[in-house]
Amino acid sequence: MNNMTKYTKIKRVALSGILGNIFLLVIKLIIGFFTKSQAMIADGLNSAGDVFASTITFIGNKISSTPEDDEHPYGHGKAEYIFSMIISFSLFFVAFSIFKMSVDSLINKQEFTYSPWLIYVALAAIVVKLVLFFYSINIGRKYNSLLAIANAQDHRNDIFLSSLTLLSVILGHYNIYFVDGIVGVLISLWIAYTGVSIFNQSYSVLMDTNIDSKVKKEMEKRIMDIEGLDHVDNINSKPIGLNFILIVKISVDANMTVYEGHSISAQIKKSLMEFDHIEDVVVHVNPAQYHR
Repeated sequence: MNNMTKYTKIKRVALSGILGNIFLLVIKLIIGFFTKSQAMIADGLNSAGDVFASTITFIGNKISSTPEDDEHPYGHGKAEYIFSMIISFSLFFVAFSIFKMSVDSLINKQEFTYSPWLIYVALAAIVVKLVLFFYSINIGRKYNSLLAIANAQDHRNDIFLSSLTLLSVILGHYNIYFVDGIVGVLISLWIAYTGVSIFNQSYSVLMDTNIDSKVKKEMEKRIMDIEGLDHVDNINSKPIGLNFILIVKISVDANMTVYEGHSISAQIKKSLMEFDHIEDVVVHVNPAQYHR
């Protein structure tokens, strides 16, 4: 995979998200405060969080795409997960703010002034977010980027949230105002759930979670097909950004020559490098038994 191509694509995802969310932020808050619609104001504050998330995506992508150097021999890929975690924290903050405002509006039985502009803005938000979602999710899946996928999830959530906002506006037209506050609460809970999801994905990588057990068994099976190997002692992995370094411990006949042992190690490395997202393979050879 061309890292520069990946960097450019995710950069475009971030920039499109920033521009689209700024546009939605402005129109949502103007109409929301003008009509005193809690659902629309909550939706607008969510867009403010989206601007921050897209900006963090832009910065994180720039750092994670920096080539390896003497201090970072395996590159700066983990920055993507650090900045994804920052996005999750921002979502928690936005969720709490929206939840508090919405509960207050329910307690105080606050009503809003119906305006057809509320419907127009909600529909515009749904269309813009649909476009941003499909664009971001395609890039995220193609380049296996948590940052792009996190942005896509955020856009997807906004589609549902703006749909709920639209529903509360329509019901408000028929003087059913309490739904407006309830929608605000639902929006806050949905944002919090998304934050937890992104946090868990980032945390797993930053805490050096091992490779999937099914993939590990497949690797062991592949290694055992190599002639001259006695058994596999262990396979561990260390995440580096989107990829992994494998640390493989094997045992061979103790009377085997260094050259023969090195040949088996080379075959193991070549075989395991064929798996997706493997950056490097380190093979340690142990003696299986001694012959007298």
